[in-house]
Formats: sequence, C-alpha cells, structure tokens
Amino acid sequence: MKYSHVCAIIGVILCAALIAGCITPTQPQGTPTPTVSPSGGDVIVTYTKGTGPMPTLLGTDQIDGYIAWQPFVEVPPMAGIGKILLYSGDLPPQGKWKDHPCCVFTANQKVIAQNPDLTNALTASMILATQYLEEHPEESAEIVADWLAGKGNFTYGEISVSSVDVLKRAFPTVKFVNDPTDKWMDSNIEFVHALRELEVLTGSLKASSDADSKTILFDTAPYNAAQSMIGAGKITTPTPVKGSVGIGYLMSDHHAALFVAIKKWEYFNDTYGIAIKPRDTAASRPDIADFIVNGEKVAEIKLISGDAGPQLMQLMATDNIQYALVGNPPAISAADKGTPVKIIMSINSEGSGVVVTEDSPANDWNSFVAWAKERSAAGKPLRIAAPGKGSIQDVMIRYSLETSGLSIKEG
Repeated sequence: MKYSHVCAIIGVILCAALIAGCITPTQPQGTPTPTVSPSGGDVIVTYTKGTGPMPTLLGTDQIDGYIAWQPFVEVPPMAGIGKILLYSGDLPPQGKWKDHPCCVFTANQKVIAQNPDLTNALTASMILATQYLEEHPEESAEIVADWLAGKGNFTYGEISVSSVDVLKRAFPTVKFVNDPTDKWMDSNIEFVHALRELEVLTGSLKASSDADSKTILFDTAPYNAAQSMIGAGKITTPTPVKGSVGIGYLMSDHHAALFVAIKKWEYFNDTYGIAIKPRDTAASRPDIADFIVNGEKVAEIKLISGDAGPQLMQLMATDNIQYALVGNPPAISAADKGTPVKIIMSINSEGSGVVVTEDSPANDWNSFVAWAKERSAAGKPLRIAAPGKGSIQDVMIRYSLETSGLSIKEG
C-alpha cells in the first residue's frame, strides 16, 4: 500500500482506537506447518540497522515483509500497511519455537568475578522489576512507551501510530520470565544446534557437547544469590565501584524490566532498598543513573542502547559495557568467538513476529511459502528484512525458511 492511502486509513484506525480503548492483538490464522517442495525457491534476507527502518521500508514497498521484536510487530496492522503473518512461537518446524527463550541478562566474566555483590544486586533489581511489570502490565506498557517514544507516536515518514496503543497490543505477546530452569537452558541449547546448522558457530561451541555448551554459556550463581537476598528481604550492599559501569540494551519492550526499574526507582528504593536512579528524573530516556543500595550509591551506570544484539556483544568484547540485556543467539555467538560473556538468567521468552504487506496473499506459513515460491519462479524473490545478522530473529527466520525448502540469499 502506498503512502497516499496510508493517511486516510490511519485516521480511521486512530478513531477506532479512541473508541475501543485498549486494543487486543488479533491472532494470525492458519497452522505453521512447514511446506517442503523439491522445486524450492529463493528468499532474500536483507539486514536493517535494528528495527527502526522496517515500517518505512514496508510502507513504501521496498520489502515484502520483516521479522522483528515487539513492539514493532504491531505497528503495520495499526497503520494499515501490513498484517501479522504469525508470532515467533508459531514459526516452523511446528512446536520447535513454542515458548522459545529470547532475551537474556548477561555479564562480563571479569565483572562477575571482581564485583560479585554488584552483579548479584543488579540481578536482583531486574528480578524485582520483572515481578512489577507482570503485576502492573498497563502501567508498564506506558512506561515503555515513554522510554521508546516519550509516549508520543511512532512515526515513520507519513506513518504515525500511538506508541501507547502499540505497546498495549504488544505486551500480551511477550512472556516476561527470569528463572533459568533446566528446561530453559535446554531450549537455549536448541539455539546452539540451530546456529551450528546455519554454520554460524566456528569456535568453542562448534562441536561442544550439550553439557560443555552449558558450562561455556551459563553462570546462574548471581541469580541464585539474588533470589536468596530477595527472599531474606535484605540486599547486600556492594563495595562502591570506581568509574562507571555500562549496561547495554535494545529499544524493545523485551527490555521493559530495565526501563521499569529506572522509571519506578522510588518504589524499588522504598520497598526493597535498591534503586537505579536516573540523574535526570524528567528524561524520557535517561542515559546515566546512580545505582543505590540501602541508601548508598555504589555505582554510576551508563545506559547504552544498541541497534541489535551483535553490536552489544561487540561493546562487551571491548569492555565498553559490562552488562547487557540481549538476545540469546548474539550471546551464544559471542561466547563461541571468545567474548568473556556469561548468561545469568532469562529476561523474556517469545515476543517477536513476522509481518507481511497488507496486500500479500499470505495468511499463514503455508501460503507464505507458496507465495515465496511463486515470486521466486517469476524472478522476483521475496525480500524479508531482519534486524541484524545473527540476531534471534535472523536465526529463527533463516531456520524456518530452510526447513520449508526455501534457499536464502543475502542482499
């Protein structure tokens, strides 16, 4: 759909939103059963710098679809420029990605070893914030809308939709969880297997056993220590840190725990004696904060946003950040290449989706595969955008396309 049609549709959508209030996302139709054909076909996967350009590219017919993290999956249907093909838990092979792990809380091994109390306290902060946003989803959605867009509109050229309405649609599709259970670890190892099949892993995880892979990837001691402190009702005050500590994140509601911890710092300070207090309390998106435990400032925190997970892992590899909220495939790939990163716990599961143009004939995965083959046979292969090579969205879409008998070209 061209921009000339978008404005009129947006007006109708926004009026309907005002009447209806909170909007519930419509579940995509169809069963995501992979369709494999000897004839196959090609799909072009193009990498954008994060998710920001995707709605504009879709609205101007420069791409046929994209896979992204929330809340950017919900923008096209609200703007009338696209439709949700399916959410990430429904990608093929059927059942493989159900409840799939997504973002994780990671730390540099050096900071874990040298500042264990700081790591434990920051982990506790993320756990408490996750509990808060699960108990207060409406308020948390507005907090995230404020962080991402100052509670204004998401605007892409002539496309403009309410950030608050988008976040309220997106939140129910994200599962905010922290517990690093054995099942969750096994699910992460499934991504190790997928990355091997895609020939992404070339280092320590290329041929490691599942047990060795877990040793390389995980350190759940900070999570266990954090839960013990929360249970006892007393957070250990870390030794103050000289200099600043960097925490990396992405502009996604997947990282709502960090945003909530900062925006609700007074609540957490008064209730638990722990707070990430922004220096500028009026800023929608602060970039520096003080970490306060039991009334004592223990660290200056620099809040650094990245375009995609691989960029955050590069920052960790060069010690520009010490902690990161990031997708698990970038963390896995970084560990494989020797970055001293450890996964401490989960931040969320699921929460991504595939969007296609409004006039696409695809309404489920089977019809999407048929559309891809038809376009490939006509010499006009589908162009699907992903937020970055090696991101969790990239891994899932590439794996699903190849499972369905489609070949991938980058471009």
